[in-house]
Amino acid sequence: MASSRVPQQLFLQGVAAVYTFAFVSLYTQIPGLYGPEGILPARRTLRPQGKGRWQQLWETPTLLWEAPRLGLDTAQGLDLLTLLGTMLALGALLLNSLRHPFIYLLLWTAYLSACQVGQVFLYFQWDSLLLETGFLAILVAPLKTPSNHKGGLARTLPHENLPFWLVRWLLFRLMFASGVVKLTSRCPAWWGLTALTYHYETQCLPTPAAWFAHHLPVWLHKLSVVATFLIEIAVPPLFFAPVRRLRLTAFYAQVLLQVLIIITGNYNFFNLLTLVLTTSLLDDRHLSAEPGLRGHKKVPTSWPKALLTMLSLLLELTVYGLLAYGTVHYFGLEVDWQQHIILSKTTFTFHQFSQWLKMVTLPTVWLGAASLAWELLIALWRWIQVQGWLRKFFASIQLSILSVATVALFLISLVPYSYMEPGAHGRLWTGAHRLFSSVEHLQLANSYGLFRRMTGLGGRPEVVLEGSYDGHHWTEIEFMYKPGNVSQPPSFLIPHQPRLDWQMWFAALGPHTHSPWFTSLVLRLLQGKEPVIRLVQNHVAKYPFHEQPPTYLRAQRYKYWFSKPGEHSQWWHRQWVEEFFPSVSLGDPMLETLLQQFGLKEKSPLRARSPSNALTQTLNWVRMQLTPLEPPILLWGLLGAVVTVRVVQTLLAPRPLQSSKLPREEKRKQTSKKDSRAASEQTAPNSNSSDSGAPRKKK
Repeated sequence: MASSRVPQQLFLQGVAAVYTFAFVSLYTQIPGLYGPEGILPARRTLRPQGKGRWQQLWETPTLLWEAPRLGLDTAQGLDLLTLLGTMLALGALLLNSLRHPFIYLLLWTAYLSACQVGQVFLYFQWDSLLLETGFLAILVAPLKTPSNHKGGLARTLPHENLPFWLVRWLLFRLMFASGVVKLTSRCPAWWGLTALTYHYETQCLPTPAAWFAHHLPVWLHKLSVVATFLIEIAVPPLFFAPVRRLRLTAFYAQVLLQVLIIITGNYNFFNLLTLVLTTSLLDDRHLSAEPGLRGHKKVPTSWPKALLTMLSLLLELTVYGLLAYGTVHYFGLEVDWQQHIILSKTTFTFHQFSQWLKMVTLPTVWLGAASLAWELLIALWRWIQVQGWLRKFFASIQLSILSVATVALFLISLVPYSYMEPGAHGRLWTGAHRLFSSVEHLQLANSYGLFRRMTGLGGRPEVVLEGSYDGHHWTEIEFMYKPGNVSQPPSFLIPHQPRLDWQMWFAALGPHTHSPWFTSLVLRLLQGKEPVIRLVQNHVAKYPFHEQPPTYLRAQRYKYWFSKPGEHSQWWHRQWVEEFFPSVSLGDPMLETLLQQFGLKEKSPLRARSPSNALTQTLNWVRMQLTPLEPPILLWGLLGAVVTVRVVQTLLAPRPLQSSKLPREEKRKQTSKKDSRAASEQTAPNSNSSDSGAPRKKK
């Protein structure tokens, strides 16, 4: 029952930071992705169909419907949204007073509005996760700034822990489902514990550290897969453990996994957002934020408390023992003392795992329901302790609203959570299904499952674009971030996500017809559209066809492998596989057919807008100032500025009043000792009262 006000503030600051990264990263790519000359112009997604204004807004919830009223097209409206979202997120990150439900509502609305027109480039699980987390931040944010004086942290409001429990439930769904889908997919790499022998070189955008991780011993890769299953499947139920040390163990296990992923892979803000979710496992006591926790003396406890402590320790040791036994038993861990390695193998079958999943899916739902019921009881008990009928009345209103909202969101989340086990999905209460379907388009709850199948088992597939002026001599077009040049080292991009590079990775997994946007990319490069060229090379001079667009374009599919240790001149090896996209030029019948087939052909010429609007001129000026900066540099510079401001805020923050009074009290003591005995006898009661009061306040 320890309070969690400091973890909640960390959560709100973390959500604000992730919003900042997401908005800025998206802003840098809007012209090339969604502009009038972009790959998938956003204006095509918002076409009025004669419906009422509010019905149209409900079915496609985006503020970009109102862009024409401001004299903006859809892409310019998206510019405005991302800039305003960045400013609001920075404000919430730096100022405690701006961590208000209304601010987080605006942030959530802005990102939801962007996702409605984002099309395939915003169809990632972390975008859905940010929307779901951002909505929970609206409920977690306090209506009134919490006070830190006079033990303010200790006086927890009755309702404030309820929505924060939903953050823990979201973290559980994310991690547990991500572990389960790896086995339900029947991927041979996961079942054979060899997934990490391929993962580091086949993931979308590896970091330089991935090269070193790839060359670790195979037995260590297999042991790492076992640890992944342990952290993602066995540990998450401990999020709801009654013993806080078990919850803290689960916290550090999740942090370890996310940090290792950040080091070896460029997954933008996703792992940072997952770390933000882990704050729900902490409390003020662990962070030493509750008054009197530092330097407190041990006092004798009653025998019931001693018995409870002993039982908690026994439960903790039992859990650790079961986890250790289960890991050794189900993954056949053995120590080979001669070779100094640990052997591992999967000792259970797919059928056995399926039966186990059927057996535990609904109990995990009941575990969540029991944990939520306990939180509701604690909230009710705290409400009973509220003094004063007026305070109690307002507390009851807040508690009632947040209790209903928390239960409703829990029921909604059960539907996507149960997707991983069809039997449990069919046995859910029909009311939960109806509730979920009514708000599904708002993405208040989503299904998750990361790295379901391991791709590139026979080599990393990669699409390489080539351009030519005569159709005989071809020049490769290198991207800034994705693998291309075998001598170019991988980049470290976090928290930026180059969304075109990500989609190029997905395109390489199948034929080009499975990625209709690729045909539009070819068209824009043949037309020499600068916004799209900047997605490939931000410094246009490095683009091989910056002086004149290529006459012909084609794409080849290669397979890439990390180079061997000792080959310092290059990071990759590659081998040609097949033609991915045939050679085409502007006006080519095949290109025109593909554009028509995928609905990418312009039906009417674009009407030029005059930049006479002051708002339009301002947006164009901001864009002109920021365009030369590479997105990772812009994000890291912004992050450095935020850190600097926070350091200055900490240094300039006023010190506690009691510590500043302490020297005066000591001077008063010294002065009283120098007085005569007669005078001290007269002033003794006053000095004693003032002196004895100061230490009590300090304690």
